[in-house]
Amino acid sequence: MGNTLDLLGGLGRDELRTFSWIAAAVFALVAGVWRWRRLHWTALGAVLLFAALNAGAGIYVLNTFRDSRWSVGGEPPLSAPSFSETPIVGQYLGPLDSTLQGVVGGVNDFVAFKQALPVALDFLAVSGWALLLSFPLAILAAVISFAMARRRSAEFEKYRATVDLLKVELEQVKRQISAAEGSGHGTPVS
Repeated sequence: MGNTLDLLGGLGRDELRTFSWIAAAVFALVAGVWRWRRLHWTALGAVLLFAALNAGAGIYVLNTFRDSRWSVGGEPPLSAPSFSETPIVGQYLGPLDSTLQGVVGGVNDFVAFKQALPVALDFLAVSGWALLLSFPLAILAAVISFAMARRRSAEFEKYRATVDLLKVELEQVKRQISAAEGSGHGTPVS
């Protein structure tokens, strides 16, 4: 894939693994500092980001399976011999060269895919484990959020009861003041 915009082109399999761990950790740290009251949702988000990055790395490996980064210690690519340079009959065997090049290219692609597949499956397996971990984390985060919402609701009800009590006391004070003014205690004598 001769893509000049290949941002991950310089990263090998170990660097891709490290990148996904570092990106998830940085997200957890930044989001944890920024929204520390919702740390349970930040942890879930970091795990989901980790899963997405690993799945993306696995897909990237499959899309670039011809890349030599995924064939560490693998078989070298095959090359087809040229029959067109054979003395006397070479001119008649020229069309066989392109066919043989196509067959060898297909075999090389198959070998490259065979070498890249375990690398991609490693990334996809890590992504699956992270997704599996995210389910109990999501339940835990929902339970924590529910408990926090109940606590806030109880505090709100407590404040509402206090405000209602203060309103009643204010009305009593107003009645006492108006009763005192109406009985003549609050009027000056002339």
